[in-house]
Amino acid sequence: MTTSPHAYGKTGIWLIGARGSVATTATVGLAAISAGLAEATGCVTEQEHFGGVALPNFADFVVGGHDISDVCMAKRAEALVESGMLPLHLVESVRPQLVEADQRVRPGYNPAQKSESQAEVARRLAKDILDFKDSNRLERVIVLDVASTEAPVQPIAEFTDAHLLLTALEDPARSVLPPSSVSAYAAALAGSPYVCFTPSTAFNVPALRELAARHHVPTAGQDGKTGQTWLRSVLAPAFAARGLRVLSWAGTNLLGGGDGATLADPQAVSGKLQSKNRGLQELTGGAVTPLHIDNVQDLGETKVAWDHVNVEGFLGSRLTLQTTWSAYDSMLAAPMVLDLSRLMALAHAAGEEGHVGALGFFFKDPWGSDEHSFANQTHNLLEWAKNASATLGTGTGSLDQQ
Repeated sequence: MTTSPHAYGKTGIWLIGARGSVATTATVGLAAISAGLAEATGCVTEQEHFGGVALPNFADFVVGGHDISDVCMAKRAEALVESGMLPLHLVESVRPQLVEADQRVRPGYNPAQKSESQAEVARRLAKDILDFKDSNRLERVIVLDVASTEAPVQPIAEFTDAHLLLTALEDPARSVLPPSSVSAYAAALAGSPYVCFTPSTAFNVPALRELAARHHVPTAGQDGKTGQTWLRSVLAPAFAARGLRVLSWAGTNLLGGGDGATLADPQAVSGKLQSKNRGLQELTGGAVTPLHIDNVQDLGETKVAWDHVNVEGFLGSRLTLQTTWSAYDSMLAAPMVLDLSRLMALAHAAGEEGHVGALGFFFKDPWGSDEHSFANQTHNLLEWAKNASATLGTGTGSLDQQ
């Protein structure tokens, strides 16, 4: 992999949900890798086949973000140490970087403390991003939503017309958008590339996508494909390649911590279930795919996933496959956050606008792509990265013109 630190300059990572487990783990990892205390294991962009792709150096990233929590990153990291997820010596070694990053965290949007219109909120959040960019002399800021999952919203008239939506957003008596969409709009107002790592609404609003398009920024999402869905996207095409027909694919997730508590809400979990199942249903041709997510608080930061696959084979015979795995989900998500930051910096430098479909490699329900096979997504990602990198230095995507 080729880095171009002088061409890219310093790049900001603005994390929505900056004091959560995923954001804190990514910040610890970034600091440790930059200081030479850890290898970038799990980062796709560090693999040999990314040789020749021009990307920012890890050490050239600066972290900030929004959050409604008052628990600082260092305290969150201590809790992750107690859970057994993060090594104590590593957290202590990068504590100054955690403290510094946390000082750049600003209050996010909390609808429960409403005192301004959503338009005013979006402008305030955008100003925070621009202030972060200016004060740290950054070339660009990548905004990534790693906050808790929201409940899906029902479409209303304002969501399909940009002018009506803008009018509604200026009304302090109304809340027409969920927090994820307000934050996404703020990223667009700030001219920042935006990544939705959650299944929350974000830019899944036609009028909001229209408004974002006016700011000519690249976007990517949705819902990080960290574990169970990633494995499914590998196995399902393998069955199809052998001419075997999947009859049913049942699954269960067990998780604790903040995610478990959030997804214990039936409304919040419904969006997650839709995101996790959509790709599998397409890969299996509409097989029955029941899925359950259960809150088991004593698991803490560990997620356990189980799948039972029933397949029809030759002459009506049956083949069954069961998989079980457990992992710290934030440890799977964190390197993806770093990869996405580097690749979205590349997309922005190359002059990309709108959904970057090739980044569907990282997502359960990819924006701008109908491809769900992991092997095909891997090929598409690498080809896109090489082509985007090749544009740098010439034409409208020149780094020298940023």
